[in-house]
Amino acid sequence: MEFPNLRHPAHLLATWFGVGLLRPAPGTWGTLAGLVTWYFLPQAHPWIWLILPLFILLSWFVCERANQASDSGDHSSIVIDEVAGILVTLAFVPHTLFAYGLAFFLFRLFDIWKPWPISWVDQNIKGGWGILFDDLIAGFFAGAIIFTLFYYI
Repeated sequence: MEFPNLRHPAHLLATWFGVGLLRPAPGTWGTLAGLVTWYFLPQAHPWIWLILPLFILLSWFVCERANQASDSGDHSSIVIDEVAGILVTLAFVPHTLFAYGLAFFLFRLFDIWKPWPISWVDQNIKGGWGILFDDLIAGFFAGAIIFTLFYYI
């Protein structure tokens, strides 16, 4: 089966319902789609802290399946990892447009620049977990910076 085949559920999720097929910069489009997804989730409910880990597990599974179907490993159309990463970032920030803009910028900065340990993960961990884990770390770094700015400074 050729990747992506949007009739395959794992491929549909891996491309975040086709967003990963947008060009240029599919990772940026995936990040934006994740931000919009989070914006419309009810933020006040404590169950969001159950949904986020479950979404990360689902993303790992989907990245594994997409990676197996792709001949290029971390195929550029796989953007569920960016969605998961920006959701991690947004879990730390207030529900304001300014915070969301800053979250988008910082997450993309860390995801593209890949400072250590993100670069180490990107180069040394392969498969679905490798596709996902560097974005989760980038999301955590961006979220920690924004959390510090909004709540401690």
